[in-house]
Amino acid sequence: MINFKATALAAAFLATSGFIATAVSVPLVAPPTGTDKPLALDSPTFKEGEPISNDHFWNNFGCSGGNKLPDLAWDAGPEGTQSYAITFYDHDAPTGSGFWHWVVYNIPSDVRSIKGGVLPAGTVEGNTDLGKPGFFGPCPPKGRKHRYTFTVHALKTPKLDIDKSATAALAGFFIYQNTLATGELNGYGGPRE
Repeated sequence: MINFKATALAAAFLATSGFIATAVSVPLVAPPTGTDKPLALDSPTFKEGEPISNDHFWNNFGCSGGNKLPDLAWDAGPEGTQSYAITFYDHDAPTGSGFWHWVVYNIPSDVRSIKGGVLPAGTVEGNTDLGKPGFFGPCPPKGRKHRYTFTVHALKTPKLDIDKSATAALAGFFIYQNTLATGELNGYGGPRE
């Protein structure tokens, strides 16, 4: 398990104590090794490039959906996979930086699916861009079509020790620093009237 809080404190200490040359020559977190073969990520609810049904839309901000997490299934990660993380992102949210609708990590390495919105034991839901954990389905503004992406990450660590107050972007940083391989499922929402 990587303790990111201790790593960040150590980096800050090294940077302010004159050990900059040493700190620069030794990476604190190894870069992702990557793989040429992406993971397959599928859902029986919608297929790649298709619309996401209203059952999965949020029930707020003018949307009247069921806010149900779609069932998801993915391939086994490459050698060295110790856990998984999944994110759900709106590329077209009118924020200037998109919108994180769901962040989940510490999914055990032997799990290959999520069904009925039930998360495996030990799994952690991180904060979304609403500032709280949970799944928040699509809800594009009226008259607009938005692109949404579910991404599964095969991780090289069994557990991410991320502070519960961390933003979705910060959780994403730690997820990407530990990613061996990814798989995507892209859909769209809207335009709604």
